[in-house]
Amino acid sequence: MGRPRPFVSPRWRRYARRWIASPEIFWSIEMMKSSSNSIQNKRVSSMGVQLGYALQQLVRFGWQQALSCVFPVVIFASLAFTQWFPLPWLPRYDWLLIICLAMQVWMVRSGLETRDELKVITVFHLIGLALELFKVHMGSWSYPEEGWTKVNGVPLYSGFMYASVASYLCQAWRRLKVDLVRFPPLWLVVPLAASIYLNFFTHHYWIDVRWWLSALVLIVFWRTWVTYEVGGKPYRMPLTLSFVLIGFFIWIAENVATFFSAWRYPNQSDGWHLVHLGKISSWLLLVIISFLIVAALKRVKGRKTQ
Repeated sequence: MGRPRPFVSPRWRRYARRWIASPEIFWSIEMMKSSSNSIQNKRVSSMGVQLGYALQQLVRFGWQQALSCVFPVVIFASLAFTQWFPLPWLPRYDWLLIICLAMQVWMVRSGLETRDELKVITVFHLIGLALELFKVHMGSWSYPEEGWTKVNGVPLYSGFMYASVASYLCQAWRRLKVDLVRFPPLWLVVPLAASIYLNFFTHHYWIDVRWWLSALVLIVFWRTWVTYEVGGKPYRMPLTLSFVLIGFFIWIAENVATFFSAWRYPNQSDGWHLVHLGKISSWLLLVIISFLIVAALKRVKGRKTQ
């Protein structure tokens, strides 16, 4: 057999070499490389700008959240301070009540809270205090220290811990311009909130239906979104996700509170232990009650304004 014939003839190969070696082609290739590098640099620059803006928005959101948590932060700071530095003349629980009352008065007078928000906070204060009286009586938890302002073993300052949750919700609602999309009708929301609250009492005598109630919450609020603004830009998330997040952070706060002897669970009688993860479900349902109270009153007020 003879030598195989090349796929490209020698004449066409000479033309190809001259074409590749020509300055015009070299300049064209360099321009393509330069254009590609420019596009890549623009993409990197755009990603840097987007990342910087995202971090800026995260800082803004965190700052608004911090401002909304003024009341809870003061309560936890007071728990820590009075634990490390005992105050004279009065028991610790009584000092905590005085601090909470003074803080509440200051927040209203300084304009951090409106009078309408104070009404919501007072309602939740009473709801929480009633729950405390029952739970302490049933032995769910206890307040081991002495106090002049204890009623049936419950210090009156404990109601402010529930009120601080409502205070946070009211503050965040106003600062972040929160709105609800596809919020279910009140005739469906109010019985659900009442059932959740009653289950905290009835499960001591009957079956605990918290998981059935949690499933109902998912069904009722499946299509509901919460919208909010950060730096003038709107965002949104599923309402049920916001319930879970708030409940989780309250569980963390509960661990801090029990560490400073704000109250004590039966398994913490011999020393502090991490609060059981199952308490997240309880706080989640309690957050739902407070959120629904705030949402219902906001919607009623909005209708009156219109």
